[in-house]
Amino acid sequence: MNRWPRRLRRLAILGVVALLLASLPWLWTTISARGHVYAEADAPSADVVIVLGTAVAADRRRPGDRLAGRLETAAALVTSGRAKVVLVSGDGGGTSGDETAVMTSYLTELGVDAGRVVADPFGLDTYDSCARAREVYGVERALIVTQSYHLSRAVTLCRHLGLDVDGVTARCRGCGRVLLAEKSVRDYFASGKAAWDAGRGRSPEVRSPVDPAVQDALRS
Repeated sequence: MNRWPRRLRRLAILGVVALLLASLPWLWTTISARGHVYAEADAPSADVVIVLGTAVAADRRRPGDRLAGRLETAAALVTSGRAKVVLVSGDGGGTSGDETAVMTSYLTELGVDAGRVVADPFGLDTYDSCARAREVYGVERALIVTQSYHLSRAVTLCRHLGLDVDGVTARCRGCGRVLLAEKSVRDYFASGKAAWDAGRGRSPEVRSPVDPAVQDALRS
C-alpha cells in the first residue's frame, strides 16, 4: 500500500534533477552575463557596437519591428557618442531577405554615416556573429545590442569567445507579453546549443580572411 507514495516521491525527485540539469545552460548564460547588461540610457562606451540580425519585413527592404528596435538603439549609442562604429552581423542570404543590407540602409536613414557601418553577412547565428567579430574583424571591446530575452546569451557567448562586451537592451516596438514569453522560452532552449557550441569550441560556419573594415572605419 505504501509503494505508490515512494514511487511518486522518487519520480518527483528525478523530475527536479532532470529540470535542474536541463536548466544548466540557461543558468550559465544568465549568471555569466550579470554585471554586463545595461539599459540604453545607462550604457557604457565602446568604439564598436555590434547589432545582431533577425528577420526583415515582408517587403524584404525594411527591418522588422525587432530588428528596427536594435538598429534604433545602436544609432542612439552612436549619436550620443558612446560608440563610433556599428558592426551589423546577420545572414546576408536569410529566408526573409538580406539582413545586413537592410540593416545598413536603415542605419543610414537614422543618420549614421555610411562610412561608420560595417556589414558581416555571415553572422549566421549568435555564436558565429561573436566569433567572426573577434576573428575576422579584430574586435576586442564592444557593446552588443539585441532584445532582453536574447541579451544574456549573446553577452555570454561573446565573452566566452574572447570579446570584452557589455550588452545593451534594444528597443522592442510591438513586443507584448505573449511575444516576450514565447521568445524567452525559445531562448531557454537555445542556451543548450550555445553551451554545446562553446564547450566544443566550434568554428564559424563560414571562415573568412581577416578584414580590416572595422579598424579602417575607426581611423576614418
